Amino acid sequence: MGGFLVWYSLSKISIDVLLGYFKEANYSWIFLGLFFGILSHLSRAYRWKFMLEPLGFKPKFTNSVLAVLVGYLVNLALPRAGEISRATVMTNYEKIPFEKGFGTIVAERIADLIMMLSIVAITLFVQFDFIYELLTKNFNPTKIAIGIVILIIGFFIFSSFVKKAESGFLLKIKTFVTGLIEGVTSIFKMKNKWAFIFHTVFIWVMYVAMFWATIPAINGLEVPFGGILIGFIAGGFSIAATNGGIGLYPIAVAGALALFNIATEPATAFGWIMWTAQTAMIIVFGGLAFLLLPIVNKK
Repeated sequence: MGGFLVWYSLSKISIDVLLGYFKEANYSWIFLGLFFGILSHLSRAYRWKFMLEPLGFKPKFTNSVLAVLVGYLVNLALPRAGEISRATVMTNYEKIPFEKGFGTIVAERIADLIMMLSIVAITLFVQFDFIYELLTKNFNPTKIAIGIVILIIGFFIFSSFVKKAESGFLLKIKTFVTGLIEGVTSIFKMKNKWAFIFHTVFIWVMYVAMFWATIPAINGLEVPFGGILIGFIAGGFSIAATNGGIGLYPIAVAGALALFNIATEPATAFGWIMWTAQTAMIIVFGGLAFLLLPIVNKK
């Protein structure tokens, strides 16, 4: 799948032209973006302690950082396996029971999901006129309104069935949703909830800043704020859908930027430069983390 997506993306721009963009890129901006990315990883590792402390564990910050980096590296090969490897690292080096460490990571992911949805909501608010015009231009407004009403009614009907479920698939959904709600509310019950919330917001601000800072790396590429948000969201979903967004990330970002009349070649080149920078950072720092873990913990 990844190979096909890479081929499809490269069909939009010749390799020679793409390499030209890489050669002419302003790497000062790329390194600034990577700096923001590193800050987000450090903040994620530090935020983790706020969830582990109530469980009676105080891991070394170094091990938390290395575990986070290892997790990102493993996710490149096997999506979502990074969370398992991250918890395993802390089990091996900090004696934190796997199920407890993994549970805190799941709760973290719930917080991250809320942040992603918040960015989507902000984007809808900031770019409401643009998105409304885009939808009405390509779709019948009456059909859109009818579709929304049907979805709302269907949601309430489905919710009523889930609430009454006592067995089967619906009960699994009910249990899952209940667990999500408990995970979210537990954040507000923790001792350092405001520090946790601050780091959660900071992490995602750094993600957006990394995307924003890399744009000037391509000479002449100008993207409005709304385009930055929509491009970031498209890239984020592509990473969740594939192994680190391989092949899909440049396609998704270029497609988002095309909505703002940005030419295909620079938009695709930006997507490749952005994806390459992120992936290289994860491979380098994740690889170093693998090597440093036994050295740091040799005692």
